[in-house]
Amino acid sequence: MKPDMNLWSGRVDPEANTARWHQQVRPFSTAAEPGTTLIGFCSDEGVRRNKGRVGAAKGPAAMRKTLASLAWHQSGPVYDAGDVVCAGEDLEAAHSALAERVAECLAHRQLPIVMGGGHEVAFGSWSGLAQHFMTQEATQAQPPRIGIINFDAHFDLRDPGLVVSSGTPFAQIAQVCEQRGWPFQYACLGVSRASNTQALFDKAEQLQTLVWEDRAMTQGRLAEMKSDLNAFIGRCDHLYLTIDIDVFPAAQAPGVSAPAARGVALDVIEPLIEQITASGKLRLADLAELNPEYDVDGHTARLAARLIHTLTL
Repeated sequence: MKPDMNLWSGRVDPEANTARWHQQVRPFSTAAEPGTTLIGFCSDEGVRRNKGRVGAAKGPAAMRKTLASLAWHQSGPVYDAGDVVCAGEDLEAAHSALAERVAECLAHRQLPIVMGGGHEVAFGSWSGLAQHFMTQEATQAQPPRIGIINFDAHFDLRDPGLVVSSGTPFAQIAQVCEQRGWPFQYACLGVSRASNTQALFDKAEQLQTLVWEDRAMTQGRLAEMKSDLNAFIGRCDHLYLTIDIDVFPAAQAPGVSAPAARGVALDVIEPLIEQITASGKLRLADLAELNPEYDVDGHTARLAARLIHTLTL
């Protein structure tokens, strides 16, 4: 779908050198110079299947509207590739369509940033990255070492054999990696022990997941977290960053499917995101679970917009 550029509107300052996002974002085309491309994923079918509160399908529009008036400090171009829309309950078709859109952007030297939608977005996003590497398979001596870094209150490792939902994407990815003989390298940062069963912790351990619980993610332990993350990044050739906005405290992010009673503060997570982008290995990012229907004064949309702003600096 072509992007609705009418969403990119906002104030225009009369002074010189006062550009804002809405004045700079352009529609994506295959002739675009290398840069960052935004893709919307309008779906909360996975959230519905996971028995969460729906509304995240409207997240991409809310992110665009909030991004539009942010001050422009980006060094490279940013494009909008429109939305992938989940039609009814056909999540599987939406995943395929998103994978195609992501792979197309990667083929044209873009950094795709996917705006969800429920966290079911992760399987479609990763599938696009995998599709991109599969087209290069003949020239690769080894399978791609893709590291998945997930800031999330939940592991999302539930059994997809029961139902595919917003709670299963990383188990789905692990299955595909096993089938292809690819390494599965997963870091989940911000996990809430109160919100994940022992079975999920056991599954994470089985998959050798790097785990940091929310209560441990404090400013006082930032250096330790950075060290662990640096070691993880060192084992990877490529990084996929996925941010479930419910990792933040409910006071910072009330507009999500499952607000966090504790969460991890932005001033702890932001330096880690900057570390990831500085690695030079980031190939793909997405944000999930912004639910405008439950947002309070746009707090969550502002947080999501800031995260995208940080990713594109």
